[in-house]
Amino acid sequence: MQVLEQVMRLVREVAAREVMPRFLHVGKSRKDDGTLFTEADLACQQALQHGLPAILPHPVLGEEMEREEQDALWEANRDGLWVVDPIDGTTNFVNGLPYFAISVGLMVAGKSELGVIYNPVSDEMFYARRGLGAWLNGHRLPLKTINNCIGDAIASVEVKYLRSGKLAARIGSVAPCGSQRNMGSSTLDWCFLAAGRYDLYLHGGQRLWDYAAGAVIAEEAGARLASLNTDDYWSDVIWKRSVVAAITPELFSQWHRWVRANQ
Repeated sequence: MQVLEQVMRLVREVAAREVMPRFLHVGKSRKDDGTLFTEADLACQQALQHGLPAILPHPVLGEEMEREEQDALWEANRDGLWVVDPIDGTTNFVNGLPYFAISVGLMVAGKSELGVIYNPVSDEMFYARRGLGAWLNGHRLPLKTINNCIGDAIASVEVKYLRSGKLAARIGSVAPCGSQRNMGSSTLDWCFLAAGRYDLYLHGGQRLWDYAAGAVIAEEAGARLASLNTDDYWSDVIWKRSVVAAITPELFSQWHRWVRANQ
């Protein structure tokens, strides 16, 4: 827990110094792949690159690096690698929508061991260490008793990256859940699943930094995970990994079965 506390302190400090002073006061640019980035993304990533190795001496892989550098860091550091998303939800950030987060994960041998995700607007700090549970501002996750009826469930669904047109169409027309949400930040979607604010999760393809922290937070809260390709979530492709998840085993069984049948 000492390492977690140091990471949380660093993330909170970086948010206060580099991110929030630029909220609503920063211009935007586009990367070659069309995604947005800002001066705040770069400043936050640089601060984390400086601070995280002082906590545990592992290199830092960040979203705002070139792909070649990301590939090299991943291949060379299986024994420990910090993975950061300096601002997940940049579109929300530049448009004044208060749903974005700083995400820090520690990965060892291809699997997340520690996760910290912070929404500086709401001052909500989600965090987990494998084997030690998941927490929000000192409260154990999930925050409430979960109703295992899938017909009453709230699902976070991102259909943009679904390869199956059939599944996207079925999600939009006959999904078994009660209602659906998509608010533009994958890392916070994981946290809301862990908290029990969402019951189900479906995403067609996340980058490494989208799941490096959130997946372990969800798992430590009791969630069950798979992908669209395999039931072994952690064995799927690294750079674009889909998600099929639910906060309880009972809901996961129902959700997983429906998704598989409609792919």
